[in-house]
Formats: sequence, structure tokens, C-alpha cells
Amino acid sequence: MPCVRASSYINCFDIYPKRLDGSGASINPIFRKSQSIWASFTLLALVSLLLMFVDHRFDYLKQVRSYLSLVVTPIHWLADMPARVFFLINDTVSSHTDLIEDNARLSARNLILEQKLQKYAALMAQNVRLRELLNSSRITEERVLVAELIGIDPDPRLQQIIINKGSLNDVYVGQPLLDAYGVMGQVISVSPFSSRVLLITDSNHRMPVQVNRNGYRVIASGTGNSDSLEILHAPDTADIKEGDLLMSSGMGQRYPVGYPVAMVTEVARDTGRPFSHIIAKPVAQLHQGRLVMLVITKSTGSD
Repeated sequence: MPCVRASSYINCFDIYPKRLDGSGASINPIFRKSQSIWASFTLLALVSLLLMFVDHRFDYLKQVRSYLSLVVTPIHWLADMPARVFFLINDTVSSHTDLIEDNARLSARNLILEQKLQKYAALMAQNVRLRELLNSSRITEERVLVAELIGIDPDPRLQQIIINKGSLNDVYVGQPLLDAYGVMGQVISVSPFSSRVLLITDSNHRMPVQVNRNGYRVIASGTGNSDSLEILHAPDTADIKEGDLLMSSGMGQRYPVGYPVAMVTEVARDTGRPFSHIIAKPVAQLHQGRLVMLVITKSTGSD
């Protein structure tokens, strides 16, 4: 229908005239906007297909694609960033947990290995002592019986030990006891499965000895101290020096002759006294190790 206004011109042939909202702005029709979107979509689709065809058949867009990949790469990195952060945190937590578990497992294994190492060291030391005992027994004419120390007398005034051999092993009172280095003592009581030994350092023990250097004979007495013996009634003129080795003389018919007993460590002579003050240190390891030897002499009875 024809439309005429004096102030403005309106296209009377427009089927869908523009309308004004309350603010006076024009509102485009919905159908026209939808047609514009579909037209743009169709155009872009055609252009995309054309570019894909050209890229597939020709190498014209290779350089362009390379440049575009540089532009898109940061976007890929940003898009992948949350996943990377998640996996990083997860790996960190897992690694920390695994480290704690590994540390606990390794600590336990280390304790086991240390225990085995200690046991191995003890076995090695025992093997060495057995070899020493074997070598020591080879140089003696008497037969020996290997025993093991199983107890120590708790009384500090007594220097006595208990071994795991008794009358069932033909152990007898008065039987000498040695280690790989020298004389330790003698058996003073016997039971079927164990025996009590009086060490040479006990204050009630006396033993005839002789200086290995010159054969000078003296009496070695226990002092009650595990590290020392005292030489009794040695005259001022006695030829005894520091460093002299004292051997069993066999005079008491208890200890066989020729076994090491002690090393002289102190010689003090006083002209105002009739006897010298002489101290010797036992060569046997009285308070070390567990393996000992019982000497089986020809005489099996006690004195």
C-alpha cells in the first residue's frame, strides 16, 4: 500500500518495515539475520573446502600452514597447560609417596643387612679364633678339647668363668685351660655338662713360671685384677726385665711345661726391700672371645 509522509520517505514496497523500539533504535527482522548467518556459513564452508582441495593437490599453502602453526602453537600450549599441571602435581605426590615407601623399605633392608653383617663378622672372628686354636694345638704334644665360654662369675672379687664341657666330656678338676695365646687357668669344679674354671688372675691362684729368656723360675700370683699378675719373692738380684716372657715351668705338675703365661710390664727394685716389685700382664685374652682349649694331659687325676 502506498505511504506518504511529509517529513521522511518510507519504502512502501518493503514488506517487513523496520520497527522502532522504545529508545528509537531500529530492530532488524529475525529472518533477515538468520539468512545472513546461513549465507556466511555457506561461504566459509565453500572457502574451506576450496582451501582443503588446493592444499591437498598443490603445495601453495605449505608455507602459509607453517606460519599458521607458529601462531597456533601457543594456543595448544595454553590448552594443554591444565593437564600438564595436573599430571605434574600427581607425579610429584606419587614420587613423594614412593620415596617415603622406598626409604622405609631400604631402611628395613639396611637393618637386616647390618644384622647379617654383624653375624658375618662374628662368624669370621670365630673362624679366626678356631684357626688360631688349631694352630696352637698343633704345636703342643698334648691333646686338646675345644670348649666354649658360657658364663662369668658375677662376683667382682672372683676371677672365674664357666665353660660348656663337663664330666660327660671327660673334663676333670685341675685340667689346664688355654686360649690361642696362652694359659688361662684351671678347672676347679665339674658337672656333667659344664665346668668352673679359676683364672690365673684370681687372687687365690698361684702358678710356677720361668723367664723364657734365661729359665729363671718364680711364682706368679693372681692379683684379682684381670690385667695383671704379681711375681712373688723375686730377689733384688733376679735377672728379670720388662718385656720378658714368662712360661709355664711344669714344676707344679698342674700345667704342662712351655706354655706362655704373661709378659713382664713393670720391675721396681728397692734396696731397702728384700724382694723386687714385678708386675706381668697375661698373654691370654681372659675376657675376650668365647672359644678355649682344655689340655688333656697324661695324668687325668687331680693333685
